[in-house]
Amino acid sequence: MRLSPFLALVASLSTSCAQVYQGFNYGSTYTDGSAITQSDYQDQFTTAQTLVGTSGFTSARLYTMIQAGTTNSPTDAIPAAIATKTTLLLGLFVSGGQSAVNDEIAALTAALSTYGTAFTDLITAISVGSEDLYRISPTGIENMSGAGAEPAAVVDYISQVRSAISGTGASSKLVGHVDTYTAWINGSNDAVIDASDFIGMDAYPYFQNTEANSIDVGDALFFEAYNLTVAAAGSKPVWITETGWPVSGPVENQAIASTANAQTYWDQVGCSIFGKINTYWYTLQDAYPTTPSPSFGVVGTTLSTTPLYNLTCPAVPLPASSLASSGTAPPPATIATGTPSASIAQQPSASGPNSASSAQASPASQASPASKASPASQASPASQASPASQASPAAQVSPAAKASPASQASTFATVTKTSVLPSASAASESSCPANLSGTYEFPHLIVPIDSSEPNEVAGTSYNGTISSTISSIYNFDIPASDAGKTCSLVFLFPELSQLETSSYALSGSGGIDFASLSGTASEQTSYSNAPAMEQDYGAVDVQPGNSYVIATFTCPAGESVSYELSSAGTSLNYFQDFNPSALGLYITVC
Repeated sequence: MRLSPFLALVASLSTSCAQVYQGFNYGSTYTDGSAITQSDYQDQFTTAQTLVGTSGFTSARLYTMIQAGTTNSPTDAIPAAIATKTTLLLGLFVSGGQSAVNDEIAALTAALSTYGTAFTDLITAISVGSEDLYRISPTGIENMSGAGAEPAAVVDYISQVRSAISGTGASSKLVGHVDTYTAWINGSNDAVIDASDFIGMDAYPYFQNTEANSIDVGDALFFEAYNLTVAAAGSKPVWITETGWPVSGPVENQAIASTANAQTYWDQVGCSIFGKINTYWYTLQDAYPTTPSPSFGVVGTTLSTTPLYNLTCPAVPLPASSLASSGTAPPPATIATGTPSASIAQQPSASGPNSASSAQASPASQASPASKASPASQASPASQASPASQASPAAQVSPAAKASPASQASTFATVTKTSVLPSASAASESSCPANLSGTYEFPHLIVPIDSSEPNEVAGTSYNGTISSTISSIYNFDIPASDAGKTCSLVFLFPELSQLETSSYALSGSGGIDFASLSGTASEQTSYSNAPAMEQDYGAVDVQPGNSYVIATFTCPAGESVSYELSSAGTSLNYFQDFNPSALGLYITVC
């Protein structure tokens, strides 16, 4: 398995030595709508702890504080957890508006009063909502994912929960929000990140059906989503709150639901993160008494410690460098307050995945707080949003030459670097546009190389990564049809708020050195065998909200060319993306 170089970028960050949690997601009703009771939860928690081939599944993520069939009585999962010593990532369903939030908080405070430290000692964190931001996104609306909540409302609900637990045994617990990775990398949701102590990320390559998403690239898609979320989260720890691969269900583009593929995903993704990053897998059982489509359960209709496929992990360790921002968390963040939003009824369920194409709805994502394995059609708290609809990082890598519509034209300032080549020195009169309003070339290969590990072969990446030891090489294939045309090497760097499907993490002075190379890179390129520098264009002070013309030249039609970006006092990790606003290194043609 090949992980993104973003993991190397964060290698210098430290993680907490606190316990790492590992468990499954649990809804509040079965697929027929009947309530899951204390004895049911106890059976499920015990089964998870004793699953053949596993160890350490001693935590549970809930979608609601309310026991199914009641208005605001605490969930039976709490006494079941106390009896089985199962830790709990609590969840409150907030897509029902303020009245629903009131009921959730009433159930939470009642549980704190009733069970005391036997309960609070088991709380790992509190999630205020699940995939509410996804459900109000264009993709969520298109896929009829149900009611959601605006960022300001989620921030306000977080504040209300903090007030409710103040002075109780839960006052020191982390309070945050769970959503799809596409929601987290959308700058319009930054207020929720700011208000949260931790970020819960849901990601399902199976649902990313607008791009290549076979099981062969499942791990790459997942880790790309994780890396982008970590970049967007900044200093906030990122927990993996939902992921998995279905054992049965419809074909989603190239993704096939089967026990064999579910095991492959478990081996490549699950076994890489278990015990290293706080992780809640989707799911233990979702097929009782009937089987949803798709179905993600590692056990079938009969609750059994014998899984549907082999859960024994092979030796697939996750490099320590990938653990930054993934573990348990820093001191609670300051919570901003907002205005509450309107109400409705129902309760969170962990219903089956919303399979609508390109929707991120997590299997659990449906929209009502009550069900545990309810059909996908129910919008349950558990059902938040399967990652299908998230334009995954990988999906962004499109054919190199695209004549994009004028609407793609960037709206930020253009800076022409005048010290590189004579043809580029006369303002930008001889340069091609520093935007993607016309024909442009997208890099066909991005390869990170690391001077601190000169023989390490990282392979291809969707991210551009630059640090004190890491640089990135970009290959461009210039078509023969560009003969006689002018090309400009441009770097587009919008504000984070202008990005829709990408993100970046930037620190340092902003200085980036650009150079052309004497040859091209391959997936086997390392620092020790990288092509030599042909021409150093010098350092550019790159700042958000600008585009830069680095060099202008006659298009090398029919040839492959490479450029290297290295640090001149800057650390940068970003997802190369042509979607508005475009981000990264391109060659524009005119």
